[in-house]
Amino acid sequence: MFDLGLKNKVVLITGGSDGLGRATAKRFALEGAKVVICARRADHLLQAEDDIIKEVSEYLGQHSKIEVVGYPADVTDAEDCLKLVSNATSKFGGIDFLINNAGASAAESLEKLDEAEWLADFHLKVMSAVRLSKLVIPFMRKRGGGCIINASIGGGKAPAAGSLPTSVMRSAGLNLTKSLANEFASEQIRVNAVCIGLIKSMQWVRRAGNKDPRELYDEMAKRVPLGRVGEAEEYADLVAFLCSERATFITGTAINLDGGMCPVV
Repeated sequence: MFDLGLKNKVVLITGGSDGLGRATAKRFALEGAKVVICARRADHLLQAEDDIIKEVSEYLGQHSKIEVVGYPADVTDAEDCLKLVSNATSKFGGIDFLINNAGASAAESLEKLDEAEWLADFHLKVMSAVRLSKLVIPFMRKRGGGCIINASIGGGKAPAAGSLPTSVMRSAGLNLTKSLANEFASEQIRVNAVCIGLIKSMQWVRRAGNKDPRELYDEMAKRVPLGRVGEAEEYADLVAFLCSERATFITGTAINLDGGMCPVV
C-alpha cells in the first residue's frame, strides 16, 4: 500500500476554488487531510468548499469525516494573509503544508507593460509567497517540520520572448524556493516548486469563451512533446506526493510538470 501519510495533516492552499488549486484541495481531502482553501470571491469559494466535500463524500462514503473550509482572502494584501493564517490555525491548531498556488498567467512584451502591471504581478506571485511562508513557518517549526510548495512555470527557468512579467516573477519564485529550502532544511521544513506547462484549468476555459475548450486543448497539445495537455489531477498528485512521507528527502528542487516542453531540467 502506497500510504502518503497525509491523514489529519493541515494544508493551506491559495487559489483553491478553481482549477489546479481545487484539484489539489480534493486530492488532500481524499487522503484525509484537513484542508483550508482561499480565494477572493467569497461566494465562489464557499461553493467550491461545498462541492469538494460532496465529491469526496461520494467517493469515501457519507460517514467519512471530511474537513474542508474556505476563507475569503486576497493574497496580495498583507492583512488578508495574516487573517487567513490566523483563521486556519485557529480552526485546526497549526499548519503542516502551504501550497502557494494563486497566480494568473500574464504574458506580454516589455513595451506594452506599465509599472502598475509589474507591481501587481510582483505582489501576486512573489510577495504573497513571501508573506505566507513567513507566517506559516513558525507553526511548522512547532510541529517538527512541514512542506511548502510554490507553483511556477518552465518559463521561470527558460523564458520565452513576450513572457513578461510572469517569467520574471516565476524566476524570483524559484530563487525563493531554493533560498528557503537551504535556510530551513535543518528544521525539517522542505520547500519545492512545481513548474507547470500546459495543464487544463479555468484560465483556458475562460480564454475559450463560447467555444468548446477541448478544441483549444487539442491545439495546445501540438506544442507538447507528449502530445497532450496535462490534467489538473496530475498537478494535485505531484503536490500531494511532495508533501508526503514518501518525499522527505526532496527539498530545494523545481520539478517540470509539462509533458517535456521546458528546454531545461
